[in-house]
Formats: sequence, C-alpha cells, structure tokens
Amino acid sequence: MREARVKIPASEGEAVYHCMSKTVNGEWWFDDVAKEVLRRQVWQVSDYCGIEVVTHTEMVNHFHVVVRVPKLQPVSDAELLRRYGVLYPKPTARLQVIASQLAGNGPEAVQWRQRQLRLMGDVSQFMKLLKQRFSIWFNKTHSRFGPVWSERFKSVLVGPGALQPIVAYVDLNCVRAGLVTDPKEYRFCGYAEAVAGNPRARAGLQSVLGVNDWKDCHAQYRMLLFGTAGKPRAGAASLSVHEVQQVIAQGGSLPLAAVLRCRIRYFTAGAILGSPEFVAAQTSSWRGRFGSRTIVKPRPLPAHAGLSDLAVYRNIRGSAIG
Repeated sequence: MREARVKIPASEGEAVYHCMSKTVNGEWWFDDVAKEVLRRQVWQVSDYCGIEVVTHTEMVNHFHVVVRVPKLQPVSDAELLRRYGVLYPKPTARLQVIASQLAGNGPEAVQWRQRQLRLMGDVSQFMKLLKQRFSIWFNKTHSRFGPVWSERFKSVLVGPGALQPIVAYVDLNCVRAGLVTDPKEYRFCGYAEAVAGNPRARAGLQSVLGVNDWKDCHAQYRMLLFGTAGKPRAGAASLSVHEVQQVIAQGGSLPLAAVLRCRIRYFTAGAILGSPEFVAAQTSSWRGRFGSRTIVKPRPLPAHAGLSDLAVYRNIRGSAIG
C-alpha cells in the first residue's frame, strides 16, 4: 500500500531538513561522472539559494542531502548578483542592463530581483532547482528526454537531538551499499570532502558536533560512525543487516553505530524527526498555521534501535529497519 505523503510547511526560523530523491524506477543511471556533476551542483545551488549543506551523498540511483535553512533575511542586490553568477558565470548583455537598473529600480531589474528572491532560503525551491539543472545536464549528455527523477523529493524536518544520527546515516550510505568500509574512501559524500579539506564540508560537520577545531570534530565524528575514534573495528560496528535484524527480533539492544548501517525508514519517511517535545511543538505550530483540528501525538522510535530518545510525526508501516 502506498503511503500518504505529508508536506511539511517551511519553517519561519532556522530549520534543518533531510531530503532524498530517487531516479525513475530506481534505475542505476549515475556513474562516477554523473555523481561528480550532481555533487558540484549541490554546492552551487545551495550557495545560490543561501542554504547551508550539512552533508550529502550521491549514489547510483538516488541522493541524500542534509541542509540548514537560515532565518529569512534581506538579500542585497550585490549578493543577488554574486549568487546569480555562481549558477550562470558567463555574463550576458541583458544581465548587464539589469545590473545597471538595480540601483534605480528599473522595471526589468525589479522583475529580475523578485524572481531571484522567490528562490532564496526555501528548501523546496532548492531541491526543485537542483533536480531540474541536473536533469537538463543528464538528458543532454545521454541523448535522452523525459523525467530523471521518480517523484517529488522526500523531506524530513530534523530536530536538534536527531541531527547527529541523520548526518551519520547519510554519510554511511556507501557503507550500507557495500561500496566501501569507511565513508572517507567514498568521494561523493560530505564526510569524504571534509577529510579532503573542503572548508564548507568541514563547517557543516563542525556545526553538527558543535566543535570549532576540525581535529577534535573528526575524532568525535569517527566515534559516531564507528563507535571508536580510530579505524573501523570488528564487532558491533560492523554487524550485517541480517545480524541486526536477528538481535532486534530477539528483543535485544544495539549500539547506534550498528543500527546506522541499516536502512532506517524513519529517517526518510517520518516527516518530523526529533525529541518528543520538538515533534509536538512543530505539530502544534502546523495545526495553528493551517487550522487543522487533527491532533497527532509524537510516535516514539523503538528503544532497541538505539534511538529511544527520538520520535516522529508519522508512523511507519511494515519493517522500519532493514
């Protein structure tokens, strides 16, 4: 049975979202070249939209991105021109006319400014623009036409208490897929970029852990990924999905580092993820803004999954961990 979609309204203040999108029919279309183009476009479009990328990963048939959307703030004309140049580096005669009219609020300049501002600080516009730009490149490169993506992207509003597990979960996609044993070896993820020295990738992880020094941040993040600050170790951190499911079926408990190596549907389909208080507050705000009379209580995540302090807005049918 197909699950009903829940659209989370944009937050008026700073908000963090985990977004995911998959190819049509889950086709394995993306080789390393395509993943590299998508990786670069993630950074370009986020810069244009004024959104911070916390981490990301690009796979053969889908991608994940965790973004922080800042509070809505005025954007100067100079900053709009800079951001526009990130996406369209080649200047045109029309843009030069618009730039000259901005100070005097000429008619073309006003329309251009309004169009750009509509795309700023909005996760939906960010994902729409990112997927459109990549689709144009992919279809042109592969001499094809038609949709690349199967549907509208999935998004989960993430509370502060859930941010670290979500970020680690996204960076561990390549480990769950069996491509590598350590995500630092997979160049198409935020963690690998941070290890390679990308300052924006490092800033994203440091903001999650609240650590200014990259060396300390790296050690703490390794602890989150593997249960140790050193190399991947045998044992709980490297259990197979089958072994994890056996422990869960027997009512056992597992460390978070082991559970994050499984597919956790709460992280992509829970709509709101965070502490019970966060989920309740967001749900109440939602009801107030849209006049809904339906009261939905936060649904706690199972204690055996190492996520007992978290809750979601929407319950997951069937196997939530696998």
